[in-house]
Amino acid sequence: MRLDERITVVDAHAGGEPGRVITGGVHDVPGATMFEKKVHLETHGDHLRRVMLREPRGYPALCCNVILPPTHPEADAGFVIMEQTEYPPMSGSNIICVVTVLIETGMVKAREPVTELLLEAPVGLVRVRADVVAGKVTSVTFENVPAFALHLDARIEVPVLGAVNVDVAWGGMFYVIADAEQFGLRLVPEEGREIARVGRMLQAAAAEQLPAVHPEHPAIVGVSISQLSGPPSRPEADRKNAVVVATGALDWNRPETWTGALDRSPCGTGTCARMATLHARGELALDRDFRHEGVLGTVWTGRLLREVTVGSTPAVVPSLTGRAWITGDGQFAVDREDPFPEGFTLGDLW
Repeated sequence: MRLDERITVVDAHAGGEPGRVITGGVHDVPGATMFEKKVHLETHGDHLRRVMLREPRGYPALCCNVILPPTHPEADAGFVIMEQTEYPPMSGSNIICVVTVLIETGMVKAREPVTELLLEAPVGLVRVRADVVAGKVTSVTFENVPAFALHLDARIEVPVLGAVNVDVAWGGMFYVIADAEQFGLRLVPEEGREIARVGRMLQAAAAEQLPAVHPEHPAIVGVSISQLSGPPSRPEADRKNAVVVATGALDWNRPETWTGALDRSPCGTGTCARMATLHARGELALDRDFRHEGVLGTVWTGRLLREVTVGSTPAVVPSLTGRAWITGDGQFAVDREDPFPEGFTLGDLW
């Protein structure tokens, strides 16, 4: 892999979740598919993720995406997602940011009032519809990969918390999902620190106790993210959620590591995973809007389009609609004399 001395980026946020998009300066990422390119970055090019996401160029809640030429002949563009501790195969907030940046910067040709794109994510091809007015993206709808429930009403043992009832579902990542009421939590920004602590502990315990392997992609293994669910605070929403992303390794002997960062948006893949669990219980029918509220009060709309199978596992194909806004653009560099060439993390934030 080859990098220019300066990396060109456009920063955006989708429903509050920051998503940095690398638009130039990254070349020659080997791989016959976008998934193989993801693996190459993960195993041989992780320097880029650390530079982009750690301080002083990044911060704990930040995600980053690398725009790459697609490997599929029908795709308009490809991208790889980088987060603080992993390279997710799919992400709703990130794809909304990527689509907005591609269209509003002219990297792909905009068509008004609707621009349709086929993007190649590590998990596969994703069909996207963007509403465009005067060159500005006002809404992004994408058909996600099939979502499915893997464990329903499973019981796990979590240090300090005790026995907890959870679901595990795939929506583009493997989520452990639990009702916030079990912990006496309200899903509001003021309780963000405790939400992050509980969510990180749930993820670590579920990863240890509940096996999760994608039926068609055996290299995708393990619960890597958590979601707390609760009643909505906005009248137009059906449910509210707070998704917690890991920001570092968890050590059960060190309570200071039991923490993460909240997804600021309603979370795209998390919404799809939640819809899959509701459908599996008979609580959400096909072709019905599911309006999911995030911790900041932003609302995205999901919908289950059809039933399918993934391997032998019953699944549903979800769509999701949200919006992103560009917040800035610029270039990043690493000085050869910089004492922190890959950035740093500190215990006050991370």
